[in-house]
Amino acid sequence: MRVLLLSDTHVPTRARDLPAAVWDAVDAAELVVHAGDWMAPSLLDALEERSTDLLACWGNNDGDDLRARLPEVARRTVEGVRMVVTHETGAKGGREKRMDAQFPDADLLVFGHSHIPWDSVSDNGMRLLNPGSPTDRRRQPHCTYMTMTLSDGAVSDVVVHEL
Repeated sequence: MRVLLLSDTHVPTRARDLPAAVWDAVDAAELVVHAGDWMAPSLLDALEERSTDLLACWGNNDGDDLRARLPEVARRTVEGVRMVVTHETGAKGGREKRMDAQFPDADLLVFGHSHIPWDSVSDNGMRLLNPGSPTDRRRQPHCTYMTMTLSDGAVSDVVVHEL
């Protein structure tokens, strides 16, 4: 399964819309995962309409309108991979150990908040991925998003795309 990972889109506060390359990736994906900080329900509406499937949570900058429609933590098993999607994971130091304790049954954790791409594996074998932000690079050299493949219980072909 082809999967697109997004977070920290901040539409319309940081950008009026997602970049065209991200919309192309939405069209190509079988599942879109968004790890919060949408800012406005209009982007959620657009992604629900345009994506084949959507798994998402709210972030710390999202108001009651988005929190009423999305969970703080989203969970689903996809292609045998037990996924968790959340916005915040705390400081990078000790992140893997904290997330192993918080989500002991997860194979894959997708998170956001920092706007910094992240790809690591915990001691328990959980893959942790942060796609960065496609609209607000902060101190990063590029805005980013990720794609990956889920198949037969495995995560593969993880790619950070720079905009």
